[in-house]
Amino acid sequence: MPTAKKKTTTATASPERRRELLAIAAEVFAAQGYNATTVRRIADEAGMLAGSLYYHFDSKESMLDEILATFLTELWDGYDAVLDAGLGPRETIEALVTESFREIDRHRAAVAIYQKESKQLAAQPRFGYLADSQRKFEKAWLGTLERGVSDGAFRADLDIRLTYRFVRDTVWVAASWYRPGGQHTPEEIARQYLSMVLDGIAVRM
Repeated sequence: MPTAKKKTTTATASPERRRELLAIAAEVFAAQGYNATTVRRIADEAGMLAGSLYYHFDSKESMLDEILATFLTELWDGYDAVLDAGLGPRETIEALVTESFREIDRHRAAVAIYQKESKQLAAQPRFGYLADSQRKFEKAWLGTLERGVSDGAFRADLDIRLTYRFVRDTVWVAASWYRPGGQHTPEEIARQYLSMVLDGIAVRM
């Protein structure tokens, strides 16, 4: 999928330090919103002067760009592997949901930012890849659901677009409450979620 072009910085930071600063920025963006976040606030959270942050990044926009592009690149690496695996419709849905929860585990703050900000950001040329990703995402999920109905794996009366919206929103909203290292692994959460969505919660009589 399209990703943001790499930006030049005023100096070369170590990969570890860049990741640390981006993780801090992601948490601040997720909590406060992109527009409300200042470079000074990010620097304060990182324990450095605001001017020192420009040693590593040329703007907060560059930081946001790298956060979102990294998340989406990793997401599509996982999704493309699932979609290319030749699985049946149900197995594909199961694998996509599991991969989604793994991405929430790896990039919880970036997912929260994407959920809140992507619609507004996608209107900017620099973030046009967000709209491209959304179209690709919709095509993958709707295509899998349509294939499942056609193959008899899913009910013939299934409202495909409504189902897609429900699954999409109920999976990604987990970024608002999930915390890495908690009681359940991403795989365990995915199994419980899939059991409820695919098999229901009522006891079969």
